[in-house]
Amino acid sequence: MATDLEALALTKAKEWLEGNYDAETKDRINYLITNDRKELTESFYKDLEFGTGGLRGIMGAGTNRMNIYTVGMATQGLSNYLKKCFKGQQIRVAIGHDSRNNSRKFAEWVADIFAGNGFRVYLFDALRPTPELSFAIRELECHSGVMVTASHNPKEYNGYKAYWSDGSQVTAPHDMNIIAEVEKIKSVDQILSGKNKENITLLDEAFDRKYLDRILSLSLSGDAVRKFHDMKIVYTPLHGAGVRLVPASLKNFGFTNVSTVREQDILDGNFPTVESPNPEERTTMRMAIEQGIREKAELVLATDPDSDRIGIAVPDPKGEFILLNGNQTCVLLTYYLCRRWQETGRLDGHQYIIKTIVTSTMIDKVADSFGVRHFDCLTGFKYIASVIRNFEGTREQYIGGGEESFGYLAGSFVRDKDGVSACSLAAEAAAWAKSIGLTLYELLKQMYVDLGFYKEGLVSVVRKGIEGSAEIAQMMVDFRANPPKELCGAKVITIKDYLSQQTLDVESGKTTPIEIEKSNVLQFITFDGTIVSVRPSGTEPKIKFYFGVCEPLPSVDKFDEVDGQLDRKIEQMKKDLNLI
Repeated sequence: MATDLEALALTKAKEWLEGNYDAETKDRINYLITNDRKELTESFYKDLEFGTGGLRGIMGAGTNRMNIYTVGMATQGLSNYLKKCFKGQQIRVAIGHDSRNNSRKFAEWVADIFAGNGFRVYLFDALRPTPELSFAIRELECHSGVMVTASHNPKEYNGYKAYWSDGSQVTAPHDMNIIAEVEKIKSVDQILSGKNKENITLLDEAFDRKYLDRILSLSLSGDAVRKFHDMKIVYTPLHGAGVRLVPASLKNFGFTNVSTVREQDILDGNFPTVESPNPEERTTMRMAIEQGIREKAELVLATDPDSDRIGIAVPDPKGEFILLNGNQTCVLLTYYLCRRWQETGRLDGHQYIIKTIVTSTMIDKVADSFGVRHFDCLTGFKYIASVIRNFEGTREQYIGGGEESFGYLAGSFVRDKDGVSACSLAAEAAAWAKSIGLTLYELLKQMYVDLGFYKEGLVSVVRKGIEGSAEIAQMMVDFRANPPKELCGAKVITIKDYLSQQTLDVESGKTTPIEIEKSNVLQFITFDGTIVSVRPSGTEPKIKFYFGVCEPLPSVDKFDEVDGQLDRKIEQMKKDLNLI
């Protein structure tokens, strides 16, 4: 098989050498043919897949790489679909990008192609957060949009997120229909470009102000902010787009004592101060936390390169900073919003929150405690946006929602996770907690006493390249054929297979349907409520294992003891699944 793939890759590479491609690209291909056949195969053995959310891949020459040709062909396919959907209309699109290498180049190329297709194009004049692109689509009544970003992926990657008219990443049926149109583009010669430059309008700081003012409308505790406006906050954009708007939003809310990590304010797609620009990792947050310790900060905040994800670190009683995981962030923000909605008289039984199926079930407990409805959806904010869309035109009000992978969204004027608004609300929540005599960390512990101590873990198994993709697929096949019977000594009583859309009661053998879209996800649930979810990543060469456990917490002073018990339980399950 490897030989067949090598031969296929070589054939496709030679087609590029004979085609309408630039000299630099051809030089690179000739180099790979002569010097690195393995890399040549990886670069050409398949076409970079335009998936249900767009493109994401390593940058370089080849059909399986992010470059102006793969980006251009994807954009032409999207353009053709838009022309089918909106016949006779002046199609409007918005385009944004982050700080990654080649992001501006790709964004300007996308704008050129959309203009070449006769569209009205709104292009941000420089990098911006992904959520502002989502906001722009709705605010400017666009039919579609594109964000050039690979989110928190390593520096070698870039990507291309396609959005629909509601500001959400595309969902069914548009996702598959766009893919079909993209697959019809067989040659770069089919790309329309170089015309109608006058159709491109640049969006500048005046548009930023509209977005920041809408974020300010989410504020629920102005009095607490005014009282503790000088609460010390440290923020890092991790060399990304957040530097443009997160400090400005915090200032807009009224916070006056915010410092940034200057070395990481520098826009640089190589992310020189971190191994990975992912706020989920403590090593990535190291410089910000160290500055927080030096400056005696009460809150440390971070966003990833396109500023849709948020990282939060808070001091414990010893002054050591605890990096909250995405589940804890989601729980805290949901609790804060629900409680303040209740205290300000806004709850009337017509409110709801949303989380993904791999996110902590503690969020359901929070919602129940305030009489707020809660919904589960597949992993990805486009599914959260889809639930919001389904309630448009009804009395039901969306409060907030999120996912374990450090994404949160309050309000519905954006339809993607929003690190800018999440940072401002996290700071406001800290000020509010301070007004009732608690830190955010103390508030979280008290919630564990009241609702149960829920703890989560995550293992990502990385398998790169052709062999890795096959290995990940086989792992899912094996789990379906031989699911675990016990986890940490507890019997597995329920298996949920979101691909077959069936829930199996292990004891009786009976199945019931799952009323959520199909997805390659498995969940194993034990009699004591432990949940293990398994899913291949849709954007990275990984298979992910999510662990969720819970025990009662009798009192705050028992926190360390119960925390240790839960850690040991998660570690044992990793062993049970041969992950360590």
